[in-house]
Amino acid sequence: MATIRTRLKAALVGLALAGAPVAASAHHGWSWTTGQNIDLTGVIMEARLGNPHGVLEVDVEGETWTVEVGQPWRNDRAGLKQGDLAEGVEVRVIGEPSSDVSARRVKAERIYLDGQEYPLYPERD
Repeated sequence: MATIRTRLKAALVGLALAGAPVAASAHHGWSWTTGQNIDLTGVIMEARLGNPHGVLEVDVEGETWTVEVGQPWRNDRAGLKQGDLAEGVEVRVIGEPSSDVSARRVKAERIYLDGQEYPLYPERD
């Protein structure tokens, strides 16, 4: 009986571990986006920066959009400094929106602050 329990536990752990990378890759990357760019301008209401990537909540004409920005190293490489992405700052975002249009979510490729471009993904167009 103990052998059956041990095998069952091992099988469940194996299934859980096998599914973990799939769940993570479903959100990260670009597979959830439309593949086309949109252009949004709004005011940052909240900024949560860090790993695995930063997230901004942006008021765009009375609608809240979630904007995924880069990982800390990517934001640094683009030239963003501490405090650039902060509550009350007007931001223009060019990026790929979610294929679920009701989500109002976009993955930023380029960010503009006061007309200055910050290319998070310069290899993407």
